[in-house]
Amino acid sequence: MDPRADNRSDIREFLASRRAKITPEQAGLPTSGRRRVPGLRREEVAVLAGVSTEWYTRLEKGHINGVSEDVLDAVARALHLDDDERTYLFDLATAAQPPSRTPRRRKAVDVPPRVQWLLDSMTLSAAFVTNGRLDIVATNALARALFAPMFNSETTDERGRPNFARFYFLDRCSHHFVTDWEGAVSITTALLRAEAGRYPNDKALRELIGELSTVSTEFRARWAAHNVRIHHGGVKSFHHPDAGLLELTYQPLDLPISTREAHSLTIYTAKPGTPDEDRLKLLASWAVTPAEPQGPSADQAARPDTNADMRGPSQ
Repeated sequence: MDPRADNRSDIREFLASRRAKITPEQAGLPTSGRRRVPGLRREEVAVLAGVSTEWYTRLEKGHINGVSEDVLDAVARALHLDDDERTYLFDLATAAQPPSRTPRRRKAVDVPPRVQWLLDSMTLSAAFVTNGRLDIVATNALARALFAPMFNSETTDERGRPNFARFYFLDRCSHHFVTDWEGAVSITTALLRAEAGRYPNDKALRELIGELSTVSTEFRARWAAHNVRIHHGGVKSFHHPDAGLLELTYQPLDLPISTREAHSLTIYTAKPGTPDEDRLKLLASWAVTPAEPQGPSADQAARPDTNADMRGPSQ
């Protein structure tokens, strides 16, 4: 299937969904008479954007190839798109352009040692690296302890790597682990939607979206809403099985370690002087405490048994 056909569908559904959200009052238009649509009509968006109705209708059908940035800006303003939605619209327009050559397949890359050293140096913050599909590809000890339910979930891949979307939508224990599950899954879906706009040819991403759409009705409903999220961060609460309730601040940062794969560094930390900080420090101490030996130590094993001769042969 031509990826641009799917792209046209994404453009059509995204623009229609945004148009349905804007009321005439919000757009500064008269509201007299009966209306058959919940939001703006196509001709009203066309007037607000300064283009013909025929032209906007064609655009909303997915024919975005060759549209100028000025016109896209005008449409974004008419639909009251926020910064993330505007970026997504431009990404869809870029993806709709005929490729000058066969697109290179996105290839997963190993995280460089210097990044792992950086993660390991953050002993009082949970830090990890994700790719655009929300796989955790590198982590420090505290992040692994914080997200232990996800690392221990059957939703991890064959390499044992967790994926936020799979865990949230396919593992029921995620409902208890994340205090605001509804908010978490909405953000997760919006992040995947934005990633799909940037990289419509990413086979692994399309397979992930197909898997979630097939198995999870919750994901299908949120995916159909066409909400996007690019810049995010804030506060999230967890019911950790060992540390109890944790309210943590998190901030993702772009991590440009490859031209073939997008990565993000995310850091979770607690507000200083709070019980959450105390619990996070306790979790950090557990994360670095070596496990208790289950058998004799190496020194004991190497030490001769001085009582062997006194006991005689075993019975």
